Amino acid sequence: MSNERPIGVFDSGVGGLSVLRELRKQLPGESTVYLGDEARMPYGEREAAEVVLFTRQAIRWLARNADPKLVVLACNTATAAALEVVREDSAVPIIGVVRPGAAAALSATSRRAVGILATRLTVRSGAYYRALRDLDPLVDVLQQPCPKLVPLIEAGKARSDEARAAVREYVAPLLTEGAVVAPGVDTLLLGCTHYPLVRWAIEEIGGPSVRVVDSATTTALAVREVLASHGALSRAASADHRIVATGARERFRAVARAMFTEDVEVEEAALA
Repeated sequence: MSNERPIGVFDSGVGGLSVLRELRKQLPGESTVYLGDEARMPYGEREAAEVVLFTRQAIRWLARNADPKLVVLACNTATAAALEVVREDSAVPIIGVVRPGAAAALSATSRRAVGILATRLTVRSGAYYRALRDLDPLVDVLQQPCPKLVPLIEAGKARSDEARAAVREYVAPLLTEGAVVAPGVDTLLLGCTHYPLVRWAIEEIGGPSVRVVDSATTTALAVREVLASHGALSRAASADHRIVATGARERFRAVARAMFTEDVEVEEAALA
């Protein structure tokens, strides 16, 4: 891993920008190249084989066009479906967001009662369930697929009443159904990088006794640990950042501008 090569970040859309933001915060000297596959999102409603194909294409694009020293799969669905496969194909380390997210949830929970909000494919894969149980065999895990959230967020409706209603539909069962004590879970894990954009509604509906966590901070810490252990942290005085998307660049740019509070150029790419 050459020190000054960038970190590659891949997501199905704008959601992984939350991971990118944390990487830039915790590793300010590291250059980054972010690739969002807007043209083919959402991934969470697709078949696993299709997500594996798309993820392989993204890793190849990053290898050809960015020459990264490390790649972060910021997409939970891609991590759940494709991480082990693309690791076998890749010459550089690839870090997913599932295990760091599980670690964040276990650090937050006081009653070992964790609810997972995720896409249908991530829930079906059982990736978070396995990661949580590997780290703590006694943790209670409830999973909830949230198919309405990514389309709403990508449509620019993250702050809408429609988003609040969808969040209520998904969060309420985790708090009440079959619960011996209320709320049924004390921690909600955002198992999709889009979901921090509706965190306001999740916290509102979950209430003050429910902690809400995502994988962004722990993923950035994992990246820093890997780079440090390989002596590959950047020594550059400044960092360069590129954001590339396969779909509607103006909408993508608007979300990126709001997230980074600066004007962001979004380049165009095609994956094949």
